[in-house]
Amino acid sequence: MGFGDNKKMPYPFSLSDYVNYVKDRLDKMGVKKPCVIAHSFGARIAVKLAGSHPDFFDKIVLVGAAGLKPRFSIKRRAKRLTFKILKLFVKRERLKRFYSKDYLSLSPVMRESFKKIISEDLSSSAKKVANKTLIVVGDRDKETPVYMAKRYYKLIKNSTLLVFKGAGHFAFIDMPDKFNREAKEFLL
Repeated sequence: MGFGDNKKMPYPFSLSDYVNYVKDRLDKMGVKKPCVIAHSFGARIAVKLAGSHPDFFDKIVLVGAAGLKPRFSIKRRAKRLTFKILKLFVKRERLKRFYSKDYLSLSPVMRESFKKIISEDLSSSAKKVANKTLIVVGDRDKETPVYMAKRYYKLIKNSTLLVFKGAGHFAFIDMPDKFNREAKEFLL
């Protein structure tokens, strides 16, 4: 919902809405115990779904997995504090420099959905994931850095962590042969 050729969202979705949507679609198609490869936002859905429905998936591959609270540098914290103070006194249109390009490109409904989703920390869901899980991250990933993958690795009991040297957020594109080989070996 809200991506690609899918119809527009009728209201701002939460992560739980996406989880329910994916689960319902797979249930309607009769898919049982699928293995899943989930990247970034898709990893959020997979982690929350696996945490709330432990028998839904077989094996899980998380790539550039989002969903854990990021570390903030002093500079970033100062920027956030400045924004919070300024938004009390200044119209939002004048604060565009504080918003990411991704956020500014979204429709109003998607912006609300985005805010709901990125504010949810999946640590408690990750602790409940019992599936055999492969966590892949590029050492140059700036969106979901290696420290996040290491936190997922500690939270998900039955997990393996692979750090691809020289890869970024799209490790499966940066190193397709290596990714395909590792994912195939893990899934089979």
